[in-house]
Amino acid sequence: MASTQLPPDIPTRGPAKPGPYVISGLLLAIAVVFPLLVPMYARSTPRLGGLPFFYWYQMLWVPIDAALIGVCYALMSREDRRRRQILRHPDPGTSDDGGPRDNAADDGSDSGSDSGAAEGGEAR
Repeated sequence: MASTQLPPDIPTRGPAKPGPYVISGLLLAIAVVFPLLVPMYARSTPRLGGLPFFYWYQMLWVPIDAALIGVCYALMSREDRRRRQILRHPDPGTSDDGGPRDNAADDGSDSGSDSGAAEGGEAR
């Protein structure tokens, strides 16, 4: 049976952008750190439905954490799709590292096209 794994020197993803990773890290840090700041909510008032603040504040963080993790998942999934798409269909306007391509080598490529038609003039 043939192996479907790629050799280690063939990349499977394009270059990463740091933005989604930073945003996800901050959102996950918020989801972890705020519930751990117990002195901030270690009191019994205000009560909600008879529950002391200490308990309902912690329960409030369950859906908040779920939403934050969902946003992180969406950001990471979109970034992963973008990175995989770069290898499948590279943008002709970017270089191999994801940055803008240097057009110094391409400056004569369009000089032979029919520039008269592009300027709006028709040959009669």
